[in-house]
Amino acid sequence: MSHKPRKRFGQNFLHDKMVIQRIVNSINPRQGDHIVEIGPGEGALTELVLDKIGVMDVVELDRDLIPLLKIRFVLNDGLNIHQADALKFNFCQLQKDEKKLRIIGNLPYNISTPLLFHLFDNSHCIQDMHFMLQKEVVDRIVANPGDSAYGRLSIMLRYFCHAEYVFTVKPGAFRPAPKVDSAIVRLVPHDKPPVEINNFDEFSKLVNFSFTQRRKTLRNILKGKLDVEQIEALDIEPTIRPERLSLEDFTKLANIISG
Repeated sequence: MSHKPRKRFGQNFLHDKMVIQRIVNSINPRQGDHIVEIGPGEGALTELVLDKIGVMDVVELDRDLIPLLKIRFVLNDGLNIHQADALKFNFCQLQKDEKKLRIIGNLPYNISTPLLFHLFDNSHCIQDMHFMLQKEVVDRIVANPGDSAYGRLSIMLRYFCHAEYVFTVKPGAFRPAPKVDSAIVRLVPHDKPPVEINNFDEFSKLVNFSFTQRRKTLRNILKGKLDVEQIEALDIEPTIRPERLSLEDFTKLANIISG
């Protein structure tokens, strides 16, 4: 049985066996791992992972896919299916015996960024995450200060986790084929944040505002908030643009602004 991918759910199903195997190798699932897959689709990745660990959870929004998954895995009672919206799902409720979760998935492009931030709200119960995302998004996640792809997402994710670009996946690996390249990214939440932020809302607002004004210099962006002398006192050059600022730089600026 097969399922017609639905555009409203952003469904693009993996079918390339070599790519699927390479993803599994990157995840390196082992007996005892508690793996949760977001958006299992028709179960192509699920099958290989389940064969290795015996028991896993999947979170699927599309009700019509649930019967297909139950048929495919009818002889395997180790698959726990949760029909739910991953954007609203409490992943930590799946945790048992304080063993952290390993989250995997081929994420719909249209919800990938808000879903990442939702998962970071649950990061205290997550060991690591391996996701298929639009390549452009992964490029932004792993970008460094000065890179053309560097921006708000680069900064915010650095606060929550360590990110690693794993490999690129071409459109032909999917059904239907998307119009852009995809990539696998590995995200490992920090045990402790790398910086101390006094007011996270203020920090987030500063980062967001700065990159909406990314062609302006820092002193112009911060006009009315900090003067040139205050910026220079933080060992930051007032004439640079936001794409040259590190997580640490934004933290120092936000902490001064928030008092």
